[in-house]
Amino acid sequence: MIGELNLFGVFVPTFLIYALLAYAVLSLLRPLLQWIGAYRLVWHEPLVDYALLVILMAAIAAYLPGWIS
Repeated sequence: MIGELNLFGVFVPTFLIYALLAYAVLSLLRPLLQWIGAYRLVWHEPLVDYALLVILMAAIAAYLPGWIS
C-alpha cells in the first residue's frame, strides 16, 4: 500500500483521501437514511454516523488500492 500520494508536489496521506471519500458518501447516504426513518431506530445519531463513516472508510480502503494500481 502506498503511504502517501503526490498531488502537484504536495504529499497527501492516503488516509485523508479515504476519509474525504467516505465523508462524501456518508453525506449522500445520510438524507436517505433520514427519509426512510432509519434514525428513529437508533439511540444516538452521531454515534451511528461515526460508525458508518468508519465502515465506509474501511470499504473504500479495501477497494481503492486495487483500483489505483
